[in-house]
Amino acid sequence: MAGTLKVGVIGVGGIARTHMPGWAASEHAEVIAGSDINAAVLEEWGKLHGVGRLSTDPADIFNDPDIDIVDICTPNRYHAPLAIAALNAGKHVICEKPLAPTPQEIRQMIEARNRAGKLLMTAQHFRFKGISQAMKREIETGVLGDIYHARGWMLRRNGFIPSPSFILQQHSGGGPCIDIGVHILDLTLWLMGNPKPVAVTGVARAPLAHHKGAFAAWTGTPIPPEFDVEDYAAAFVRFENGATLVLEVSWLLHHDIEGEDMQMWLYGTEGGCHWPKGEFLSTNYQTRQFYNRTLKLTRDTMEPHALECVEFARAVATGAPSPVPAEQSLQVMAILDGIYRSQREGREVSISLD
Repeated sequence: MAGTLKVGVIGVGGIARTHMPGWAASEHAEVIAGSDINAAVLEEWGKLHGVGRLSTDPADIFNDPDIDIVDICTPNRYHAPLAIAALNAGKHVICEKPLAPTPQEIRQMIEARNRAGKLLMTAQHFRFKGISQAMKREIETGVLGDIYHARGWMLRRNGFIPSPSFILQQHSGGGPCIDIGVHILDLTLWLMGNPKPVAVTGVARAPLAHHKGAFAAWTGTPIPPEFDVEDYAAAFVRFENGATLVLEVSWLLHHDIEGEDMQMWLYGTEGGCHWPKGEFLSTNYQTRQFYNRTLKLTRDTMEPHALECVEFARAVATGAPSPVPAEQSLQVMAILDGIYRSQREGREVSISLD
């Protein structure tokens, strides 16, 4: 594609701040427009980044013939309608995680992508960390053999932002299951090679959020009574190839954490590995010796939220596939949706990607 790709950002007040350094660093793209329902925030953002095309109506982004890429950074419930409108208008779309809060909405986004012939990517920034990329390359050599089990968790101790966009179903579609579970689950599935999920047993409850005196440590404020999402979730997932996965996520767990505990173990027939240590473990059965080795990396070349934007622009410019295919995001959301269904029905539920 000739020329510099023009980017319009929708939802400039939150996570978009982490995207802007990536757009600024890209050799293929530049931000020329922004949209937000908060006019004051939008104006401040425009002045900060030197962006003059500002509108509180996202339709102005879709209808702008100069714009090639739309970057969606709104609360979860608004991802699908905005992305579909952008794709229908002939724009490429990068959208914050989760791609959408339900599998059906992601299917609709994939259909819109296919009709438009454009790229659609979920901003799963943990894939773009240096250790994640290095481990992916190492695993693809076959060093683990057949991966038959995985464990992943992302846990916080009173760690979340108690704003309506996170704690109300009408905006978020769920609590930590969708907010941070989407991170560790996407990363785990990607490193496993994205096996097809077939069933999940899960729980998603709020045992702590409504406790008298419950508070959000990041802001120091009480948790408001209108909080209506889960504060923790756990699941056991089965895959078509026989592999299994255990998942745990929480915003409020009584756990010895400073900030956040995000870890993953993969277990294969030839070895195991740990993220984010980058440690690989194997056994020589003839000599009965254990081997542990750790990947040594220099610092990340760029903050992952920024790098994902750089890589998306590069894919659009060069005609490469989406760095995070929507079909893989459908797998993630099918599992997370299965956790909620399993909680409601009190049993294991089947998962369909069709």
